[in-house]
Amino acid sequence: MAMKMLSFLYSLNSLKRIAAVSALALTPLACDDFLDKPVQGELLSQNFPTTAQDALGATNAMYNTLRDGSFNSGLFPIPDIMSDDAHKGSNPTDGAASIGPYDKFQHIPTEGSLMSWWSVLYQGIKRANVVLEKIPSIGMEESLKSRYLAEARFLRALFYFDLVRAWGDVPIVIAVETPATLERSPASEIYSLIVEDLLTAIQSLPERSEYAAADLGRATKGAAKALLGKVYLYQGDYVNAEKYLLEVINSGQYSLMPSFADANSKSGEFGAESVFEVGAIGVEGLEKGGGQYGNVQGVRGTPNRGWGFNRPSLDLMNAFESDDPRRDATIIFLGEMLDGITIIGDNPSTPDETRDGSGNLIEIECYNQKVWTPGTNVPSQFDHNRRLIRYADVLLMAAEVLNHNGKDTDALVYLNMVRERARGGNDAILPDIAATGTALGDLIFHERRVELALEGHRFWDLVRTGRAEAVLAPLGFQKGKHERLAIPQTEVDLSRGALKQSEAWK
Repeated sequence: MAMKMLSFLYSLNSLKRIAAVSALALTPLACDDFLDKPVQGELLSQNFPTTAQDALGATNAMYNTLRDGSFNSGLFPIPDIMSDDAHKGSNPTDGAASIGPYDKFQHIPTEGSLMSWWSVLYQGIKRANVVLEKIPSIGMEESLKSRYLAEARFLRALFYFDLVRAWGDVPIVIAVETPATLERSPASEIYSLIVEDLLTAIQSLPERSEYAAADLGRATKGAAKALLGKVYLYQGDYVNAEKYLLEVINSGQYSLMPSFADANSKSGEFGAESVFEVGAIGVEGLEKGGGQYGNVQGVRGTPNRGWGFNRPSLDLMNAFESDDPRRDATIIFLGEMLDGITIIGDNPSTPDETRDGSGNLIEIECYNQKVWTPGTNVPSQFDHNRRLIRYADVLLMAAEVLNHNGKDTDALVYLNMVRERARGGNDAILPDIAATGTALGDLIFHERRVELALEGHRFWDLVRTGRAEAVLAPLGFQKGKHERLAIPQTEVDLSRGALKQSEAWK
């Protein structure tokens, strides 16, 4: 239980301090008048953190941002829904006006998920800035202080990576006290800040094996290197991406879980494949330790697990090789049994499929199995740990950059490691790949789709590789517009003209 709860996150004292820091962790575009009024009877930026215990509480507050439902793209798995891997899901009317438009690239700047995602990312950045600005002056053990600062650098980089992928040019905030309005900085400057933070973090973060069990879930040297490798990949810097991804692989800290199904399952929590993971327990509510990421996507109806968003698409189903066991480990189909529970679904009295006017099948009721946790009620579905970085992703990124760098023999090693695990000891299926050059690059890209499906990667992969228009145009994607999201209109309005909306979204 201690491992699952991540006790460093959920202690009552820490949560009290987190609440106090939250009052200081407003988005940088908040109203001056509110910030000018002292909070009576609460901790203030002037007197928190000042002790070693405060330093722990402030550090833990950063991690609590990861468990806020809005950290997950505004609560809903928007990147998956915008990809060819998934539909909105749930029932036809649930979220039809708010989340449904992402399915057809008809979303608008005033949609609420954009605002909540943007806000929680800047909240996390503000909390990281509190650590980076206040903790250096605290008298405490120097090695622990260095680790806290490194954790803050890692998490600030993680939050900014989400921002720059989703919005491109965004405001840079690197201090606790900032102007009420900030202009957007070029994406190149955001990436430079991310790289600087991660390079600094790597110097002081421990390896995974150096943490006690109760601290699993904290940032590690391997997590920082993996994220840095991914950042370089997104920038097209394949040489540096190769360097840091191979350092993760060669560290000996990680390996693939023997079973693909366990890479995201409850039994695989903080397992050998987990490079960076967000812990949760099976209770409803952020303040109690529950994680809503799984609940939003959980089975609707019987068993009653959640809201049923992020329905796997027929296109995704057809992307798997016919004998690939990952298909059934990725998708929950009605009528199957999981952990002794038969999946009946939302409404057995009505058809579980949708067809267009010509009678062509569009989608069927099914669910994301990667967020499944054993149980029959809603609280038990909050028990899912979201894997933000797993080792299979590192191996496939390494294969991709090695292919770009003309090292196909090495690339094949890592690609085929992923396929070997997927076939689960059955040598009659998923044979090793022996391609080279562009053909190998295409196969690596496809392997990313089937291995990492419904984990939030596909849309960004399509955009960064220039494939988005060809794949997503039939769904409504417009090149030059939909690669990035609109700046939340509320933020534009609050900035009094300083924050400019993207030209494509005006």
